[in-house]
Amino acid sequence: MTAKILSILEVELTPQSKTMLLSTLKNLLFFLIFLISPIITTQDYHPLNPLTPSELIQVQTIVKNHFSSPYHSVSFHYVGLDEPEKSIILLWQSNLDHTPPRRAFVIARFDQKSHELIVDLLTNSIVLDRVYDGHGYPIQNFQEEKAASELAYSYAPFIASIMRRRLKLEEVLCMSFTVGWFGEETSRRIVRVMCYYLDGTVNFYMRPIEGITVTVDLDEMKIIGYRDRIMVPVPKSDGTEYRGSMQSAPPDSTLKGSASLEPSFKLEGHVLRWEDWVLHLSFDMRAGLIISLASIYDPEKNEYRRVLYRGFISELFVPYMDLTEEWYYRTFFDAGENGFGLCAVPLVPLKDCPENAVFMDGYFTSQDGTPGYIPNVFCIFERQAGNVMWRHTELGIPGQMVTEVRPETTLVVRMVSTVGNYDYIVDWEFKQTGTIKVTVGMTGLLEVRGSMYTHKDQIQEEVYGTILAENTIGAHHDHFLIFSLDLDVDGDANSFVKSNLETSRVNGDISPRKSYWRVSSETAKTESDARIQLGSGATELLVVNPNKKTKVGNHVGYRLFPGSAARPLLSDDEYAQIRGAFTKYNVWVTPYNKTEKWAGGLYADQSRGDDNLASWSLRNRDIENKDIVLWYTVGFHHVPCQEDFPVMPTLTESFELRPTNFFEHNPMLIERQHKEIISPAKYNVSSQ
Repeated sequence: MTAKILSILEVELTPQSKTMLLSTLKNLLFFLIFLISPIITTQDYHPLNPLTPSELIQVQTIVKNHFSSPYHSVSFHYVGLDEPEKSIILLWQSNLDHTPPRRAFVIARFDQKSHELIVDLLTNSIVLDRVYDGHGYPIQNFQEEKAASELAYSYAPFIASIMRRRLKLEEVLCMSFTVGWFGEETSRRIVRVMCYYLDGTVNFYMRPIEGITVTVDLDEMKIIGYRDRIMVPVPKSDGTEYRGSMQSAPPDSTLKGSASLEPSFKLEGHVLRWEDWVLHLSFDMRAGLIISLASIYDPEKNEYRRVLYRGFISELFVPYMDLTEEWYYRTFFDAGENGFGLCAVPLVPLKDCPENAVFMDGYFTSQDGTPGYIPNVFCIFERQAGNVMWRHTELGIPGQMVTEVRPETTLVVRMVSTVGNYDYIVDWEFKQTGTIKVTVGMTGLLEVRGSMYTHKDQIQEEVYGTILAENTIGAHHDHFLIFSLDLDVDGDANSFVKSNLETSRVNGDISPRKSYWRVSSETAKTESDARIQLGSGATELLVVNPNKKTKVGNHVGYRLFPGSAARPLLSDDEYAQIRGAFTKYNVWVTPYNKTEKWAGGLYADQSRGDDNLASWSLRNRDIENKDIVLWYTVGFHHVPCQEDFPVMPTLTESFELRPTNFFEHNPMLIERQHKEIISPAKYNVSSQ
C-alpha cells in the first residue's frame, strides 16, 4: 500500500527519506486500522484476551521511552499478555467487580542485553526491568533474519562463490538458520545463512546451493565467518512445481462444509460457545493458538464443569540427522527460536477451511515494536464428516429389529504455522461427548541437501537420508511437538493415575480358565513417578479429581489417549538432546507454576538445557491432589520418500483427552434441563 502511495505521488526521495516516509505511512496505516477496530467495552473484557493493537502500541511507547538513548535502539523479541495467576482468574470469575491487572510481558534487546519487562497497562508504567544473564537468546524476529540474509548478496567472497558455480546472483535466495549449541563455553548471537536457487521454480527448497556457510552476528549485523567447502550440482528445477495453476488439469481444491452454512456456535469476543462447550481462544506470537478455560455443561448437574484451564503447543524440536558441515547444527526449536505464532499464516477460505468457517485475526509485535497483523489466523467450523458418535442394532428381540444411530458433529479450531519449509496444521476438536481431540498435520516442503548422486546405486557412503531425485537427498529428521495441558478436572486439585494391564493366573479351581488380565493402578506422588515412556509400561493414563466421586464411587477424571509412541533416538549426551531433553518421556506431570510455560526454556536460541521441562522436573515436587500440568509430546521420525517430493502430502498424528467417569453415564442420553444463559465471565465456575 505504501509503495503504491509513493508511486502515485511520484516523489523523488533519498533512500533515507524514503525509509522514514515508509515507516511513517506504515504507522499511520496501523493507527487508522486501530481507530476503526471494535472498541473493547467492559462487557467484552476478559483478562485472558490477547493484547489489542492499541495496547501493543501502548507497550511500544512505554518501552521505547524507558530505553531512550541516542546510541542504542531497542529491539522487540516477544510481547505477550502477562496473564494473571490462576487464583486471580478464578476469583474474577466468581466476582466480576474484582478486575485483574492488565499487564504485558516483554523481552527486548538493548545494548546487546536481553531485558525482561513487565508493563502495567493501567498505570502506563514498567513495574519490572530485569536483565537476563543466563544462557540462550530470545526469539529472533523477521526483520533481523531478513537483514542477516541480505548481507550475503553484497559480500565479495559470496558473489565469487556464486559466479564460480555459474549461477545468476539475481536468482539466489538466502535464508538464516539458528545454530544450536555444541558445548561452547561462550557464544555470540549468530545465525548461519543458507542459500537456494530459483531460476525456473518457486520451490527453491528443492534447489539448495550446498557447501557455502555464511555466519552473521545479529547484534552487530555483520558477517563474521565465511566458508566455501565443496561444490556439488544444484538440483534441477524439473519436477519441482506444485502450484495447481501451473498444472494442465488443476484439481478441485474447495473444501465443503456442513449442509447448513449458518454456524451453530457463538463467538463473543474471544469466548466460543458450542453445544455444551464454552472456551476462550487467544493468539500468542510464540505459542500461536491458546485454548483456555474450557468447560462443559453437565445437564444432569445443571452446571458447567471445568476441564482444561490452558492448552497450547509449548515447543517444537526438529533435529536433522545430517552430520555434514553445513547441516549438523540444524536442530531447531521452532517456537522458542522462530515463534510458532509469528510463523502463523492467513488461512485461505474454502481451501484451508470449509465454507461454514468463521475466522479470527491475530496481532504480534515486530522488531521496532510496531504491531503486525495476521488476518484469518484461526478458523472455527463444524465438521460433519460421516462419523458415527454411537450406534446399536438390536436383533435379539423376536420379531423386532431396533436400530439407533447418532451421527457425530464436532467443532474444530484450526491454525496453520509455516516455519520455513514445513507447514504445521493444528486442530483442536471438541466433541459433544466431552472429548477433546488434538491433531497435528505436517505438510509443506522437505529440507533437502544437494548431492553429486543421481541414482541410489552410486551411493557408497552414509548420506544421512534418501535420494529423492537427481542430486537431491531428503535428510532424516524428527519432529517433536510438546503440548502443555493444564487440566482442571472439576477443579484444580487433581492427581495423575497410571494403570497397567497385568496378566494374572487363576489359582485353584474357581474357573476352568487359566488366566485373565486385571488393572493395577498407581497414583503418582511426585514428578519422577509421572514420567512415562509409552510402550514400556502404563497403558491407561488419567488425571482425576480425588475429591470428587460419581454416585457409584469412581473418581471423576479425564483420560489421555495417546497416539503412536515416538521417542528420541539421540544419545542423552548429544548436545541437541540435552537442549531437547523434554522429549525423553512422552508424558510428564508438573505442579502448576505460571513461570514454567516453555518446555524448551524461555531463551531457547543457543540454550544449554538448564532451563527446560526436564530440569524443572528434577526438583521432584509433590503432584498428588495438587494443581498439576500434563505435558504430552507428539513425535514423528521422518524418513523421507519419493512421494514427499516436491511437496509432502499431509502426515497426521493425534491424541485425545476423554472423559472417564466424569459423567454419570453417556452424556448424550442425559435428559436436557433448561440451560441458564450465563455471562462469559462466569461460564467456567464450578464448586471445588
